[in-house]
Amino acid sequence: MAKGTIVVAGASGLIGSALRRSFLEDDYRVIQLVRRQPHGPDEVAWLRAEDGPLDPEVLRGALAVVGLNGASIGKFPWTKAYRRVLRSSRLEPTQQLADAIRALGADAPLFVSASAVGYYGTTVPGPVDEQSLPGDGFLPELCVDWEAAARSSGKDARVALLRTSPVIHRDGVLKPLILLTKLGLGGPIAGGKQVWPIISLADEVGAIRHIIDHQLTGPFNLVAPVPASSNELGRWLAKGLRRPYFAPAPGFAVKLVIGREPAEALLTCDVTAVPQRLLDSGYVFRHPTVREAVAAALR
Repeated sequence: MAKGTIVVAGASGLIGSALRRSFLEDDYRVIQLVRRQPHGPDEVAWLRAEDGPLDPEVLRGALAVVGLNGASIGKFPWTKAYRRVLRSSRLEPTQQLADAIRALGADAPLFVSASAVGYYGTTVPGPVDEQSLPGDGFLPELCVDWEAAARSSGKDARVALLRTSPVIHRDGVLKPLILLTKLGLGGPIAGGKQVWPIISLADEVGAIRHIIDHQLTGPFNLVAPVPASSNELGRWLAKGLRRPYFAPAPGFAVKLVIGREPAEALLTCDVTAVPQRLLDSGYVFRHPTVREAVAAALR
């Protein structure tokens, strides 16, 4: 018999698929919300034109509903059309989940909704924790609206917000960096001294499991507790791949190639985010440093 039921929207992505495997390995039932014809009783179609609003009964009795939908911010350039995709791919699914949860009232499960550490902006003086204010610009505004959609599930709803940092994984933020490093083109980006908030895939999944296991609510920074610079990440990656790390990429060149805002959001950002609420709630990181996160990803 299953220990409980978890509903996951966005289970085909890097984080969603790893989270699904983790729950299945521990004998939970996982219901996936999919945008295609369902392949079995544990899949439910939604977000297609013919589907209509999500039936709240799909969520009834679950321990948690996890919303991880969203088009990749790593696709360039951020044209006006793609910005609309970035917004709609996050806000519309989140709003549907919130509407279904609100309809269940007191019987609603915990709503665990994705957000991003981009909530705080791209260059932030000093450390930021979950009580810090949002920054300015496209990505912070998107995160604010994204979280507002989740919170629209009702004043009595239990909502956890995942302010996730880039995931250190071969299919995550490391994917383009591995290619460049293998080609001998690894090196400081915009000087390399800027602090990059990161997290390993194991800790991303572990933190989400911790939030669900303890039925925690409110915002959480999903970020490794030991800050790391862009150079530290690059050097440990180069060492792991046995490649040099010397080819600098000036900040102006990076912004010229992929655009100012995506460059600032992904490569030249300087944000020291602290996972204060995770630490206070007793979560123990498996990979607290960038060295450990990179080593785990390369294994």
